[in-house]
Amino acid sequence: MKLIETNLLDCYILEPDRFGDERGYFSPYYIESNLKELGFMGVKQANRSKSSKGVVRGLHFQEDPKCQAKIVEVIKGSAIDVVVDIRKNSLTYGKYTAVKLTEDNNRQLFVPRGFAHGFISLEDDTIFQYLVDNDYAPDKEGGILWNDPDLGINWEEMFKDNGITSPILSEKDGKHPRLRDSKVLFERR
Repeated sequence: MKLIETNLLDCYILEPDRFGDERGYFSPYYIESNLKELGFMGVKQANRSKSSKGVVRGLHFQEDPKCQAKIVEVIKGSAIDVVVDIRKNSLTYGKYTAVKLTEDNNRQLFVPRGFAHGFISLEDDTIFQYLVDNDYAPDKEGGILWNDPDLGINWEEMFKDNGITSPILSEKDGKHPRLRDSKVLFERR
């Protein structure tokens, strides 16, 4: 597995090995021992979502002690994955990265604990997969406003470049607080 650094501390693009021929390919996309070094504590839950083109999900996290690290990938379609470092003592606090994930580019994103996570679906029927290292805890759900101007995420350019005229959001995602108004503080470990 190849690790590619992003502009955020502790957040990596993962490129699992892929062995293929005219029949197709084989890929060991999850090897626990490789990921423990990054701080991923093993798969507690595997989730999938299916989204139409233009759906924006996020920016989500879970509060301690149910905080989650994630390995995310697109298994059908394409998306731009967006993560924000919300660890108060991190040198990249308040910064984001955006990574295009497709069913063909063999990329995953490792999202550490203490990051807010979201994505925009670039195609109808995009299937997004999450491997998480802690259980889902609805009472610990949190979020940051997806278009918080302080974060500087260039959503408009992503929409324009991908033929999206208006994003499709849940009511809940449109009501999250801005980062500066969030009561949740994570620490870099």
